[in-house]
Amino acid sequence: MKPQKRAYLFAFAAIACWSTVGSAFKLSLRYAAPQELLLYSSFVACVALSLIMLIQGKFTLLRRLTMKEVMMSAFLGLLNPFLYYSVLLKAYDLLQAQEAGTLNYIWPLVLVLLSIPMLKQKISFGSVVAIAVSFLGIVVISTHPDHILNHEGAVNPTGVALAVGSALLWALYWIFNVKDQREAVSKLFLNFCFGFLYSLIACAVSCNLHTPTMFGLAGAIYIGLFEMGITFVLWLYALKYSSTTAKVSNLIYLSPFISLIIIHFAVGETILPSTVAGLLMIISGIILQQYLKR
Repeated sequence: MKPQKRAYLFAFAAIACWSTVGSAFKLSLRYAAPQELLLYSSFVACVALSLIMLIQGKFTLLRRLTMKEVMMSAFLGLLNPFLYYSVLLKAYDLLQAQEAGTLNYIWPLVLVLLSIPMLKQKISFGSVVAIAVSFLGIVVISTHPDHILNHEGAVNPTGVALAVGSALLWALYWIFNVKDQREAVSKLFLNFCFGFLYSLIACAVSCNLHTPTMFGLAGAIYIGLFEMGITFVLWLYALKYSSTTAKVSNLIYLSPFISLIIIHFAVGETILPSTVAGLLMIISGIILQQYLKR
């Protein structure tokens, strides 16, 4: 099989997994609290990543770690998975899956804004326009004009703030993670080990450590495998075999639209026109920003 075809297979497999995550979050939260779900899913991710490292013979890389690198993993594990998923899962708990998932997708625009003070990058007028387009999409999803006209009430403001906050946390994680030049899988494994430890401490302190129901445990296993663990490795292989990053990275824009379809049928949510309109604005702003960057 040609490398590019192999890259597309890995990319579509990753996108298929990520497209189901919004539904998995919402369904699992019916049977487990956000912090409890994070604890068990991060543990599953640690197990999955350890098996991948064992197969690839990468455990020897952990012996070469310096104290500075261990501390970096402790910091990155605090950002992701602990803080990022704590905030994101709470957002899914308060919002509809279509709202939380779409608002979380603004992280590339947040990344551009953070790059100004953190990476000393300049921003062009075109980038300002792109960000404004995406921001308009956030406003549409946050207010749901069609919802209000039908007297069904506005979106939960706390949930909106948490969903946007999760995008901020992911953008921060991305910036610091890129600066860390260690091998990707072993680095992710160590980050998740620390993230699991933080989740365990948080659950113990809050006395929120319970044995999950069968459905809650099934959800945690699914999320740990197909959101946190295996899927990331699939995406790494897609990038590895592709002749250019753009050939597979642009395919990721299929994910939120496929996710809405799955949310409709799996969760039973009626997808609002304002959600689709807002998502189109957010994606348009991201694509415009990337086009201007190139």
